Amino acid sequence: MSSVAREFFTVKRVSEARAGFLPAHRSGVERVALGDAWGRVPAATILARAPLPGFDRSSVDGYAVRASDTFGASESIPGYLRVAGAVRIGAEADGQVAAGTTIAVPTGGMLPPGADAVVMIEHTLEALPGTIEVVRPAAPGENVVRSDEDAAPGTPIALEGRPLRAQDLAMLAACGVVELPVHVAPRVTIIATGDEVLPPNADVLPPGHVRDALSVSIGALVREAGGDPRPAGIVRDDRHALAHRLVRAVRESDLIVLCAGSSVGTRDQTAAAVAALEPSEIWCHGLAIKPGKPTLLASAGGIPIVGLPGNPRSALVVFRLIGTPLVRRIGGWTAEPRTGAVRATLARDLPSAAGRLDIVQVRLAGDRAQPLFGPSALLSVLTAADGYLVIAEDATGLSAGEEVDVFPYA
Repeated sequence: MSSVAREFFTVKRVSEARAGFLPAHRSGVERVALGDAWGRVPAATILARAPLPGFDRSSVDGYAVRASDTFGASESIPGYLRVAGAVRIGAEADGQVAAGTTIAVPTGGMLPPGADAVVMIEHTLEALPGTIEVVRPAAPGENVVRSDEDAAPGTPIALEGRPLRAQDLAMLAACGVVELPVHVAPRVTIIATGDEVLPPNADVLPPGHVRDALSVSIGALVREAGGDPRPAGIVRDDRHALAHRLVRAVRESDLIVLCAGSSVGTRDQTAAAVAALEPSEIWCHGLAIKPGKPTLLASAGGIPIVGLPGNPRSALVVFRLIGTPLVRRIGGWTAEPRTGAVRATLARDLPSAAGRLDIVQVRLAGDRAQPLFGPSALLSVLTAADGYLVIAEDATGLSAGEEVDVFPYA
């Protein structure tokens, strides 16, 4: 490779670093129990093995009917149906819905044979014992959740590279997945450097010395990004000592972070120590950013190395911008998380009833928010959503083209 002195001044823009410094290395894979899987990153897309919910069921309290028996029904000219039985929740129906008959069914109850719709109980009246009046017609499929409406066999129920959220765990549990492969939390070795740096527990600071404020704080950011921080102590300003520590770190790490050893000056040994490793490459030594310009990005043996400036403020700023995405990438993430409210344009009209707070699930496509609909029993609406929007209690709806705040799921 070219001389260290030349690489030492290779300055890049932050946008270049985020788009171009993309190590191929990934952490290993392990299998974890579903109860330990929140926030973990699936190493493979998980598919449904069987239909969910697995049976046709009612989404309301009401009466299972043949839709054709209700056609033309109204409050002035009701239809009459004989009640032939009732479905108990968690059990199959005892009877079958035949022409002119109905079976009472609760929310979540199994749709009895012969029925193709459910009339809401609010749209019926008891005419005589064992007979109901139907005052509103039902269309085929109305108020019915199909046996595979939440997930058909072979449907993705957890995506590779997207950290598992609460709704993903609910879907996996509903589909009977109790263990799955996930990426191991990236092992991030954190090395503090400098003759003047002492551990935080130093009782007395000799003149010109400082306590190590970065190992613990960078470790906190690593953990926040889903990594496993491994502080490796303090190394003096000696190229050979640092190179020796780096050789071991390359064997044991998925990412190496060097703190306080990357300022451009005569005492800096970081670039020389990295360059001494075989094989190694210094991608840049300097970012066009304030604070944080003296930042090193390199690799050794395929393991990425980030050299941070010694100023704690600068180091924390740079690590959030560069280090956090690296930890996530190495840990198998394939998409950047969204945080805070996102402004988007509503893709269609959303009616709402005044006096009620409506929470609407949405999928984000660029700057457009596409509402997702389906019975509240469907987990797939949640797992397909990127976030949700809120229609205020005093609103009567939102119009297509209106700007809305979308609250992303992490």
